This record gives sequence, structure tokens and C-alpha cells, in this order.
Amino acid sequence: MTEQLKRTIENLNKNNMETFLVESRDEALKTALSLLNDGDTVSVGGSVTLSEIGLLEALKCGNYNYLDRYAASSPSEMHEIFRKSFFADAYFTSSNAVTENGELFNCDGNANRVAALMYGPKKAIVIVGKNKIVKNLDEALYRLKTVAAPLNAKRLNKETYCAKTGHCVTMDNGKEKDLTCGCRSKDRICRNYTVMGEHLPDRVKVIIVNEDLGY
Repeated sequence: MTEQLKRTIENLNKNNMETFLVESRDEALKTALSLLNDGDTVSVGGSVTLSEIGLLEALKCGNYNYLDRYAASSPSEMHEIFRKSFFADAYFTSSNAVTENGELFNCDGNANRVAALMYGPKKAIVIVGKNKIVKNLDEALYRLKTVAAPLNAKRLNKETYCAKTGHCVTMDNGKEKDLTCGCRSKDRICRNYTVMGEHLPDRVKVIIVNEDLGY
């Protein structure tokens, strides 16, 4: 384990977020499923990481009441799933960045993911690759504007500046530390920013995978 990982895990635990370090995506999946009970109502936030470790398929096949946002046939049905997710037994998501100080940094377009992560579901389980660990919030914001947001906007076929250039328009204006400044596009996915430490012991679990995963 690197010194960076040690510091991050220690500080996440201090911030009431029990943290597991695993070596592979297969081990991450096993650890994630071990935190569930048969019959649990489970939901997920939008995440490449969850798909990469095979969690979405496992939830479909398991003995769970899976609120599957990807099976929604209309925007209204998807928003209904978002609302029901607040009453889930477990909510899975990733994080845009994790600081060495033990903070979860996230930015959302709809806010459903960050809202459910911070409050509502009985248990929130966050799965991140080691590539998402940064020194502090400045590095977290820089990662968002040059990695996470551009790649996610491109994946979602958004007509944004970052999807076309690979970085936020603020980077060209010398304002990379300005949270709220952005492209102002109707497709913008950077609208709701959160920095999280958890107030309830045992609610938030963080699984750090010792390999690169997601954006």
C-alpha cells in the first residue's frame, strides 16, 4: 500500500466512512455484494466504474429489488426511480475524486446521485479506482474539469465545450478554480458540486480498488 493510500483510507475512516482496499475489480464486486442482504432494495447512480466491475449485471441477476435506472422507458419513469432510490436499503455509486483528507468530491447534472449519496438510502456504497485519489480539493476540481467531466460528457453525447476539447472552457479563461463558472450549455453536466464527509457511522462504505477504473 502506498503512503497516499494509507493517508486516504485513514482519513476516510476518521470521516465516518468505513473503507476497504481491494486489489482487483473481481474482489471489488465480491466486497460490494457482501454488504447486501437478500431482498434488499438497491439502486445505483450513473457510473462507468460500476459497469466495469460487473455490478450492474450482478444486481439484475441477484435476489434484490433492483431499481434499474437503465431499464426506464421514459424520462418520467427514470425520475420516479430517482425518487424511490432515496428509500433504498443500499445505493451504489462512484466518486469523481477522493482526497487524501478523506473527502468525497462530486459534481452532478441532475443532483440525484449526489443527493442520494449524502442523504436518504440506509447505506451508500462508493466504489473508486486508485486513479481518482487526489491530494486536495484543488486537485479534485482540476481532475473534474480535465478528466471526469469531459469524458462523461462525451460518453453521454453532450454538446458541451469539454466534450469537444477535453477540458472545461474555464481552463482557457484562467478560471480553473472557479466552481460555478462553466460553458453554460443546456447540456452542461457540471451543475451541483458537493464535498462530503459522513455524519452517521456505518452508513457510508468506500471500496478503493488498487487499479484504474472509470473516469
